[in-house]
Amino acid sequence: MSMECPLKPDAAIPDVKNVSVIYRTETELTFEWKVENSNYSYILATNGIEVFPISASETDYLNHTVSFLSPGTNYSFTLYTVFENYTSKGFNFSDVTVPSNVDSVSVINRKENEITLQWSKVNNSNDYGYELKYKNKENYSIPISQNNTVEYNVTSLDAGTEYFFTLYTVFGHVMSSGYNFTNVTMPSNVQNVTVKHNDTDMILQWDVVSNTDNNTYNYTLENRDEPPVNCTNQTAEGNEVTCHISGLMPATNYSFTLYTEFADLRSTGFNFYSNTTLSDITGVTVTRSQTELTISWNKLNNNGIYNYTLKSQGEGSEKNFTGSAVGDVITHTYSSLTPGTEHNFTLFTVVNNALSRGYSFKNITTLNCASFNWKVTNSSIEAEVNGCTYVKAQNSTRSDKNDSLNDNRVNLQDLYPGGSYTVSLFYDLESERLLQCSHRLTLVPNSVSHLRCEYHSGGYGLAVIWDPPYGVVDVVQVDVDRQSFNKSHSSEKPIRQEINGLQAAQWYKVTASSFSGAVRSQTVSVNCQTNPAGVIAGVLVFFLLVIIICVAVFAWRRYGSAKHNKYDFFVESKVPNKNYKPIPLDKFPEYYQNMSRDENRGFSEEYEDLSSVGIEQSNDSSRVHLTTKDEGDSDYINANYMPGYGNASRQYIAAQGPLPSTVNDFWRMVWEKRSQAIVMVTNCTESGSVKCEQYWPLDYMPCLNGNLLVTVKSEDTFPSWTLREFNVKNKDTSETRTVRHFHFTAWPDHGIPAGTEELIQFRGLIRQHIESSFSAGPTIVHCSAGVGRTGTLIALDVLLQQLHKEKAVGIAAFVKQMRLSRPLMVQTESQYVFLHQCIMDSLQPKAGPKSEPLNENSDMIYVNAIALKEYDKQSQI
Repeated sequence: MSMECPLKPDAAIPDVKNVSVIYRTETELTFEWKVENSNYSYILATNGIEVFPISASETDYLNHTVSFLSPGTNYSFTLYTVFENYTSKGFNFSDVTVPSNVDSVSVINRKENEITLQWSKVNNSNDYGYELKYKNKENYSIPISQNNTVEYNVTSLDAGTEYFFTLYTVFGHVMSSGYNFTNVTMPSNVQNVTVKHNDTDMILQWDVVSNTDNNTYNYTLENRDEPPVNCTNQTAEGNEVTCHISGLMPATNYSFTLYTEFADLRSTGFNFYSNTTLSDITGVTVTRSQTELTISWNKLNNNGIYNYTLKSQGEGSEKNFTGSAVGDVITHTYSSLTPGTEHNFTLFTVVNNALSRGYSFKNITTLNCASFNWKVTNSSIEAEVNGCTYVKAQNSTRSDKNDSLNDNRVNLQDLYPGGSYTVSLFYDLESERLLQCSHRLTLVPNSVSHLRCEYHSGGYGLAVIWDPPYGVVDVVQVDVDRQSFNKSHSSEKPIRQEINGLQAAQWYKVTASSFSGAVRSQTVSVNCQTNPAGVIAGVLVFFLLVIIICVAVFAWRRYGSAKHNKYDFFVESKVPNKNYKPIPLDKFPEYYQNMSRDENRGFSEEYEDLSSVGIEQSNDSSRVHLTTKDEGDSDYINANYMPGYGNASRQYIAAQGPLPSTVNDFWRMVWEKRSQAIVMVTNCTESGSVKCEQYWPLDYMPCLNGNLLVTVKSEDTFPSWTLREFNVKNKDTSETRTVRHFHFTAWPDHGIPAGTEELIQFRGLIRQHIESSFSAGPTIVHCSAGVGRTGTLIALDVLLQQLHKEKAVGIAAFVKQMRLSRPLMVQTESQYVFLHQCIMDSLQPKAGPKSEPLNENSDMIYVNAIALKEYDKQSQI
């Protein structure tokens, strides 16, 4: 701005000596100079433009601010000293305003230790320079390029660190206020990763990536292939990070990249590889039988992704299983195997056609101990066996015997005579001793010693005396004059059995046999004479009897003939005098055909003739008497001894089925008569009516009947029968016996079975047991009443024996014989005809064994299929 009147320069007016800038901005400059005379005023001109005059002040220094300047510009000034109308020549000086800051700074590249910055030049001017300051370090001058932008690479930085920068614009010696910004370097990768893995899981561990600022880094794991993995479950403990990955695929190679993350930045990534494993199944269980091995195992990790391959080396077979298509437990059965044979298997785990190394194992089929030919003496058990390496014989009262087998031979010596041993065969397979089978054998008891007799009962009896043998003896059976007496074993010497009812002055053959269970010793015999002194007395008695008889005859003729004749007629009409002759085998088909004519007219007439046999008899001679020990005991039970074939006068007991009130008496009879077999030909309930009380335990829990504890040892069920084995223990003596239970379930009450074959086979099982057990006691047979089905079965057993040995059969004669012991045996005409049908069918040629499917795995002797087949072969006519 010009002044109102021009000023004239005057050399006499002095210029200021110095002007300094005391404050500057982008648009202002503030100057200061020394005032030489308070009468002076000043004019400041810039770039030839005058400005308002500046009045002097009373101070020594004067300052003035020039505004509305451009940033980063060099301005020239002239300061004039004014006195009155004169000015000095003018003091010339120049200075610059503060340059502007850059608008923004971007990062165009970064590494772990470098960051490349880029910004646009201020005002697109090449006159400006730039300086960068960071982390309390000296400013770095940045070279200027001719481009519109400036790039600068900041080096020697720390990885994964946040930096605070200030970028200054420099013009001349003046710097801008500075543009502040922050940025980070790329974090470093982890140095190493350790991996622990199994089939579907991995546990990764690595050291925390260190940094100068102790920043906390995050880590991200990626699978370079499909599918993605999840590593969010990270835990840090100390300087170590742990990551657990689950749900992986077994037998798979995984390519991983582990990134370090900081402020939304990732490291370049640490690459590594790891394979999941493919485990083997080792928890394999094998269920064994004689002809089958069932292999089962749980799914590995309970996961359906696994498949399995089971190979049998011996058979060369391979079985594949899809894990996703089966349940939690996988099972396969190898059938039709040979008993006692070793088999090798390998079970592989399979994923994506990759097989595990495989778990190899062995096993062996079991044996049927009853199939071997056991040779038992009074001190040894021997047999030729197969499929076993070790034998153990256990006895409840004596020490056990253990032995390894040589040449497949069992040779147990120095055993206890008459002792019952459970013989168990084992197979040593690697580190395991496997039970192959067990068999109960009773050694032959020792015979009695020093068998002798003494006179007894005034010449009408004998006292048989013997010394007890060493070993186990349950009872000694003494036979004299077709009479049998059982004497319980005692350790006292001597043992005495008194026998009455003999004739005086007669010689008798006395035999004695020891029994241990059902096993009989060799028979010892001695000839003994009753006391002859009684003969004289006998003669006197004879004459006396003659006199009595004469008197009786006279009285009868005079007073009782009429009554006697009436009674005689009644008896004779009830008991037919027919002499029923056996029918020869070759004549039986013709006889059967004749009897069947006119709707079984012949059978009906013959059965009618037998209808009243035994009805008027008391049958007391055949009745089974129980022992009475205490007052109030009764010796009665609804049961009778029944004849067997030949001289076996008491081979059976025909009994009523037990009632709730007679179960204890029934078991008393089983024990006292030393019965080893019970045959049941009824069901407990038929057509809604109770036919028989179930007298054995409902399950395998022992049941106490009186002083007898009954336990079900085994039970095998077939379509037409059930076979059981009971242990019966006398709680008073602690003696235990085995009783077989043959239960025919396909016979209706008062009727007949649907066919003859099942009953014939069932009878074959019973006969085989009777002939192999050498039982000291009779076989008990019962249905509901103990006459109809019971009589039919007993008759069938005896008649088939007769047919086999005599080649003839007398059905009517034997039914008559049975009814003289127990009335109504073979209760209905249909049962009588059925007996003939069974005999007829036994004569027919067999097309092949059409027997019940027997359980050949059972150790019970009576279900031994080999024995039944052998019996069938022997019974061929």
